[in-house]
Amino acid sequence: MKFIQNLLDKARPAVTTGKLKPLYPLHNAIETLMFVPAHTTHSGSHVRDSIDLKRTMFTVIIALLPAVLFGMWNTGYWHNIAIGNESATLIDNVLYGATKLLPMIIVTYVFGLGVEIFFSYVRKHPVNEGFLVSGMLIPLIMPADIPLWMVAVSTVFAVLIGKEVFGGTGMNILNPALTARAFAFFAYPTFMSGDKVWIGGLTSGEGVVDGFSGATALGQYAAGVDAPMIGSHALDFNNAFLGLIPGSMGETSALAILIGALYLIYTGIGSWKIMLSGVLGAIVMGLTFNAFAEYAISPEQISFMSMPWYYHLVYGGFAFGIVFMSTDPVSAAQTERGKWIYGFLVGIFCIMIRVFNPAYPEGVMLAILFMNVMAPLIDHYVIQSNVKKRNKRAELATAKA
Repeated sequence: MKFIQNLLDKARPAVTTGKLKPLYPLHNAIETLMFVPAHTTHSGSHVRDSIDLKRTMFTVIIALLPAVLFGMWNTGYWHNIAIGNESATLIDNVLYGATKLLPMIIVTYVFGLGVEIFFSYVRKHPVNEGFLVSGMLIPLIMPADIPLWMVAVSTVFAVLIGKEVFGGTGMNILNPALTARAFAFFAYPTFMSGDKVWIGGLTSGEGVVDGFSGATALGQYAAGVDAPMIGSHALDFNNAFLGLIPGSMGETSALAILIGALYLIYTGIGSWKIMLSGVLGAIVMGLTFNAFAEYAISPEQISFMSMPWYYHLVYGGFAFGIVFMSTDPVSAAQTERGKWIYGFLVGIFCIMIRVFNPAYPEGVMLAILFMNVMAPLIDHYVIQSNVKKRNKRAELATAKA
């Protein structure tokens, strides 16, 4: 590391005052990514601390590692089951998953950081740090076999429209990773939904064993199946909690996500208020649907509304979305009371969209994006409520005096 630091120190004069000055944003990005920056403020009050935005982003990436590692194994596991190779080893499964995930990560960072660096040149400021986490989140919420060029286009759209048009890191109103998924979902729906995206792109006649179905548990519930299975493998609560179900690479294991959530809460990076209130909102909506399931208008809806409320917590992308997406410090609510309201409504809308729209039995993406838009309004009314209470207290104090 000392060798790298020396190289960066020698290159600094050339990129600050020399002929290579246009490369300063890139030099600064590499240096501050690998080492604690020596920058200090020159005016006003400030706090000396080694924990900057990049270190915060790395904390989130560390919290993602359990979901990443398990997701790679799980992708290979279901791929080998689909082709009838149930004797595949742990290494075989991980390596197959890595061949799906690593190219997406590379593409996401190349195109996403490329846009970031371009805007840093245009606006003459250092490269924003916010994409460090977004570049990891985007591959984890995409189907394993989505074409890489679609990942690239979705990433560029997310950085341009979801972030840079608002001013860059700290100014965006939408979560960039979910913006990428939303773009891919509406622009390339056949690659983002359906059976084949969950089983490695395999279809009948391409080596899939007889009787194998790749539909997710939520998809089967939406179709009226009360006990979803894939072949002889039950997609029950226990398997869903552990992660032995098909799905996007980072979303399957509620256990791995829970480990990441505890780490984020321990380090103070993730808001436990948003996570807890999101779970409470999902529980309330799930219990409500359970209570009124008998009044559903179709057998499929009866099946989905009757699904035990706790299944909603481990199926689909709910856990991943609540922990890593809804807690985005930029696009989420900022006030303490607002976080409770924001998270609770994310949970409510997620389950509501799942059940009321059987054509799209996964609601966490739309729920979080909708609440991203509503977060400033929530904070506004929370602040105004506090102002009114303080004014009333001041008026009472004045009257008593």
